[in-house]
Amino acid sequence: MYKFNPIESTKVWGRELWLASTHRDGLQKELLDVVGGDYPLIVKVIETHDILSVQVHPDNAMASLYEHDRGKYECWYVLEAEPDAKLVYGTKGIFTPSEIRKAVKDGTFEECLNYVNVKAGDFLYIPAGCVHALGAGLKVLEVQQSSNVTYRLYDWGRDRELHLEKALAVIKPHTIRPVGKFLGVFSCPYFSLEDISFDDSYEFEADGAGRVPSPKDWTALYVVSGSGKATSEGSSLEIKEGELLMVRPSETITFEGDLHLIKIMCG
Repeated sequence: MYKFNPIESTKVWGRELWLASTHRDGLQKELLDVVGGDYPLIVKVIETHDILSVQVHPDNAMASLYEHDRGKYECWYVLEAEPDAKLVYGTKGIFTPSEIRKAVKDGTFEECLNYVNVKAGDFLYIPAGCVHALGAGLKVLEVQQSSNVTYRLYDWGRDRELHLEKALAVIKPHTIRPVGKFLGVFSCPYFSLEDISFDDSYEFEADGAGRVPSPKDWTALYVVSGSGKATSEGSSLEIKEGELLMVRPSETITFEGDLHLIKIMCG
């Protein structure tokens, strides 16, 4: 088991902490060396004091075509939310590319967006092609494919580059899923999440038995709240809220403490 220093980047809307990444735009060299190659996910914590751009990500096929990169499916677990915090999750209906193009240029695109109020403990799945944006006053755990391809569709009057035509090419009409409390387990083709909570001790055995290990077989454990100690093969680490443990395939860890964890696995 390992803890790595996060990579921090400051944005006009807040900051990002990349907790696990072997992507070239946020490379943790130690993680790359330890897992032995390309880790297929990026695990981040995002904190906002302003709204992000309205954006969309391509799927694998479109990302390969346009950027020679992976696509970007992602999800958000809300860690903290100020009262009345909200985000953009899809649009209020299905719009043609010409309708979106006109609304963006006319400055009326905000009226097309679906706004959702969220609170701590809520969860959203954001497939590639879904229009979205985090609002102000939020802290979220983001799990995503290892890709940094983002197309800005609308930026609330800020003078930053838009990627309107590429965004229009990758938008997909999605049925918006209900937003609410994380139900304890989630899985999609690219990653899975599981809620683990205990207030005394807990023995955790990572997946991966019976096969040759690869980078995708590593397990990430994010500490949502609490503190404690993790012990494996006679070695111990103190862990606390906001930290991430990377766990070897088939490794067994004994935890002591009062901890709320999110287990993150590659798909």
